[in-house]
Amino acid sequence: MSPSIFIIAEAGVNHNGSIDLARKLIDKAALAGVDAVKFQSFKASKLLTRDTPKAAYQKKTSKGNSQFEMIQKLELSYEAHIVLRDYTLEKDLEFMSTPFDHDSIDLLSDIGVKRFKVGSGDLTNVPFLRHLASKKLPIILSTGMAEMNEIRHALKVIETTGFPKKDLTILHATTEYPAPFAEVNLMAMLSMKRDLKVHIGYSDHTPGIEIPIAAAALGAKVIEKHFTLDRNMEGPDHKASLEPEELRQMVLAIRNIEKALGTGKKEPSPSEIKNIPAARKSLVAAIAIRKGELFTSDNLSVKRPGSGISPLRWDEFIGKPAPKNYEKDELI
Repeated sequence: MSPSIFIIAEAGVNHNGSIDLARKLIDKAALAGVDAVKFQSFKASKLLTRDTPKAAYQKKTSKGNSQFEMIQKLELSYEAHIVLRDYTLEKDLEFMSTPFDHDSIDLLSDIGVKRFKVGSGDLTNVPFLRHLASKKLPIILSTGMAEMNEIRHALKVIETTGFPKKDLTILHATTEYPAPFAEVNLMAMLSMKRDLKVHIGYSDHTPGIEIPIAAAALGAKVIEKHFTLDRNMEGPDHKASLEPEELRQMVLAIRNIEKALGTGKKEPSPSEIKNIPAARKSLVAAIAIRKGELFTSDNLSVKRPGSGISPLRWDEFIGKPAPKNYEKDELI
């Protein structure tokens, strides 16, 4: 992964089946300053059975009880993928899409995506993971609903194909829309980094922008967040998505966090060096001191400015003779 934080604006299915709406989402993502826009690639007939029930949150955000009918309306054709890929590239963003079936993996590989993002629902899908790994493109894998042993098993499946671990990024996620803050468990992201020795990131479904910003501060290398033009639109994911100005604010905050993280080396920054004389202190004469007189805690003091001898050397001077006469408050 790039050393910078890779921010994915998840348009997902918030285009509601409209190419024009999808283009508007790409426009807003570009204005927000993200790195990539991501959609979802699937054929309903290959993704789910016709009697698959809706998730609880889907029942609240879209009409009807059939997940199949809801999903089918949100399919993107091959031609739509090409249009959206080209438009995304025109906006200097990376085009991404999450495949949900084998044919969609092939489609995305054929149209030249740079990497794959795998949804949490396919973490346990062994043949799917093997097919994905065979494409030899970097993989970003979400881990919502997963236990650590399931993640380890998924990694083993991917790695046994010869896929290099360095090209794999694991995203912590909580698969609920919106996700309750108390169930986010961001520290699990750090546990995965420590135990699995992989790049880590965070796919966010909480309301607002605080949690992805916190994930960035904790070291996430990838941040993914759903966004929409309007949360009041009908559709399964709009309610748990950011609106354009919120997305822009999230990106700005993450970029500032990224700058603030720095190198990890503790040293004075360029801007604070000039403040050392005004803020630090030096050894000074507490009273008039004659040449040859011994320095003591009674005749030495520590005061600003910091342009003289550092008081770190206090013990070196106590008991030593003064090399010259000093007036009160004169720097030693």
